Amino acid sequence: MMRICRKLWSQLDPQRRALLLQVILYGVVGLGITLVQVAVYWTLATRAGLHSQSANLAGYVVAVALGYLLHGRVTFADTHGAPGRTVHATRGAKFVAASLLSYALNALWVWLCVSWMQWPEWAPIPAMLFVTPAIMFIVNKKWVFT
Repeated sequence: MMRICRKLWSQLDPQRRALLLQVILYGVVGLGITLVQVAVYWTLATRAGLHSQSANLAGYVVAVALGYLLHGRVTFADTHGAPGRTVHATRGAKFVAASLLSYALNALWVWLCVSWMQWPEWAPIPAMLFVTPAIMFIVNKKWVFT
């Protein structure tokens, strides 16, 4: 299996290797961030008795802070040196805007599953884990961290 992976890897051109590595990093870092967000949501919604949308908002705030820090330093690390204040201001504003899209998507999943369909509080978690991060990779790569 490893031999097959190495052969496939060696056949990729450098740009595709870099993109694949970035997708893998995004997946690992993003999964960690998403798991923290889901844990905050789940704990507050089920254990603390907070309304599902309030619990989702709390999870979102934690995820935004972690996301900017970790994706900026790991996933979309600037290879041209540390970004200056202007770059941080622009990138930060774009990241907040993109994060609002992420929040809206997760709020949609929570509303759709919990409020509208009357499913249990865990029902939106698959969409929060897979659909939202896939959309956000494209937004972050093409717009925020360019």
